[in-house]
Amino acid sequence: MTSISSARASTILMVDDHELVRLGVRALLNSQASPSGSALNVLEAGSLCEALALYERHKDAIDLVLLDLALPDTRGLNGLTTLRERHPDARIVVISGIGTSGLAQDWLAQAVLAAGADAFLPKTASLREVVSLVRACGLPDGAVGHLPLPSNEPPHADRSLPERVSETLSPRHLSVFQLILEGKNNREIAEALHLSEGTVKNYVSTILLRLEVRSRAQLISSLR
Repeated sequence: MTSISSARASTILMVDDHELVRLGVRALLNSQASPSGSALNVLEAGSLCEALALYERHKDAIDLVLLDLALPDTRGLNGLTTLRERHPDARIVVISGIGTSGLAQDWLAQAVLAAGADAFLPKTASLREVVSLVRACGLPDGAVGHLPLPSNEPPHADRSLPERVSETLSPRHLSVFQLILEGKNNREIAEALHLSEGTVKNYVSTILLRLEVRSRAQLISSLR
């Protein structure tokens, strides 16, 4: 476990009962720490009990919690709900390997967002998605850099947002995206597309993540 230094640093609490997973996430995040940004600390817990104790001890320093649902002392969503109830201001991203099909993952995403998570990622997500989501969901600017693209792929920054929209969004996401641009809120989008508001919230979160913007307002202004 990385200790917290006396200087203010960006801190992530990684909660997973598999040591190899914690090691991999810590190595990934540290490899992406911006040389010009603040330091990055990663605290580790293998159970909900350990996570609650660490969060209570370092709650003023922790910027983000990466939480697995399948812990030895939790069942279903009760780890998330317990953490949310005890620390309502915590920024929580659920990363789970439960469910392999797209339908199962969509259902789980809706459930964890409804239970109070700020975002959801399956453990099958790419490294870029993990880094992008961490960067978008709670760390101060500069704490985590951009994941380099493969050498045979053109630099991401050289592609315009409209090009990224067509490359990264599915037809269903594009439908939601169009209604966002029309200024509709989640309820209005749900009614227009005959979806639940929870499903729409998940679609919107995914759109913002894939386009690397922090809010609807930033998305709309980027296209003007």
